[in-house]
Amino acid sequence: MEEGDAKNPNTEQMEVKEPKHDGTTMRKALLVINCIILSIGNCGSPLIMRLYFIHGGNRIWFLSWLETAGCPITLLPIACAYMHRSRTADPTSGKKRFYMERPLFLAAIVLGIITGLDNYFYSYGLSRLPVSTSSLIIASQLAFTAGFAFLLVKQKFTAYSINAVFLLTIGAGVLALHSSSDRPENESNKEYILGFVMTLAAAALYGFVLPLVELTYKKAKQEISYALVMEIQLVMCLVATGFCTVGMLVNNDFKVIGKEAREFELGETKYYVVVIFTAIINQCFFLGAIGVVFCASSMLSGVVIAVLLPVTEILAIFSFNEKFQAEKGVSLALSLWGFVSYFYGEIKQSKKKKPDPEIEMASSLPPNTLKSSV
Repeated sequence: MEEGDAKNPNTEQMEVKEPKHDGTTMRKALLVINCIILSIGNCGSPLIMRLYFIHGGNRIWFLSWLETAGCPITLLPIACAYMHRSRTADPTSGKKRFYMERPLFLAAIVLGIITGLDNYFYSYGLSRLPVSTSSLIIASQLAFTAGFAFLLVKQKFTAYSINAVFLLTIGAGVLALHSSSDRPENESNKEYILGFVMTLAAAALYGFVLPLVELTYKKAKQEISYALVMEIQLVMCLVATGFCTVGMLVNNDFKVIGKEAREFELGETKYYVVVIFTAIINQCFFLGAIGVVFCASSMLSGVVIAVLLPVTEILAIFSFNEKFQAEKGVSLALSLWGFVSYFYGEIKQSKKKKPDPEIEMASSLPPNTLKSSV
C-alpha cells in the first residue's frame, strides 16, 4: 500500500504535463501564418507604392498615410476575440472587455509616432529610387535590428544567427554594386542622394522599432496574448495615421487627391484600386511583423524581411522591366543560405532545450518514492 501510495502522485504529475505540446504547436502555426502575412506585405508594398509614383502620383504624405490607414482591418480579429471573451468570461469576475492597460497604451502611442515618421522616410525614398535600389538599402535593416535587439532585449547570438546576419548583409552589399545603373532618368544627383539617405533612415528607424516592440512585450505587467498584440497594432497604426494626417493637412494633400486621380496615367478607377491595395498590403506587413515578434523575436522578423529582398527584386524585374544582373543572382543565393543557416541554428537550439524524458520523470518523483523503491 505504501508503494502504491507513493506512485500515485507521480502519475498525477505526469498527466498534467502533457498539454504543453498543444500550446507549442499552436504558437508554431501562428508563427507560420504571420510569416506568410509578412511576406505578402514585404514583397507587395514597395511594388504597389512604386507603381503609384511611376504613373503620376507625387503626394508623399498621402502615400505615408496609406501605409497605416488600413488598420481598421484588424478590427475584425479583435472583434472576434472580444466576442469570445464576452461569452467565456464570468460576468462576476470583473474582467475588462479589452486587454490593453494604460502603460501598454502609452507605449503603443510612442511606437505609433515613430512608425509614422518611418512611413514618411520610406515613402520619400521610394519616390526617388527604383524598387531594386530601395529594397537593397532596406535590407540593411537587419543589421540595425540585430544591434538594437542586442542593446534593448539582450538578444543572444549563436554562430548560426551571426552567420545569417553576415550572409544577408553581404547579399545586400553585392546588390549595391549595380545601384548606380538603376538611377531614374531626369532625376538630379541631389534628389537621388536624398532618397538614398531617407531610405537608409527608414531602415534604421524600423530596425529600432522591432526590438522596441519586443521590449514592450517583456516589460508589460500583464499577460501578452495575440488578441492584445492586435490591439497594440491597432493603436500604433491609428497614431501613425494621425501623424501623417497632420502632414497631409500642412501639405494640402486632401485638396489635390481628386485632381491627381483624374490625371493618373492608368486611369482614375485604377488610381483608387492602387490606393486601396496600398493600404491593405501595407497592413499585412505591419501585422505580420509584429506577429512574428510576438511568436518568436524581433531578430527573426528582421531575418524574414531581409531574406525576402531577392524575391522583391525578381518581382520588380517582371513588374517594371528592371534588369537582372549577375549580382542579383549571387544575392539571392546568399540570402537563401543565410535563411537556412538561421533556421538550422534555431532547430538545434530547440533540441538542446528539450529535457530528456527520463531525467524529467525522475525529477518529478517525490523524494519518498525514491526511498521506498530502495
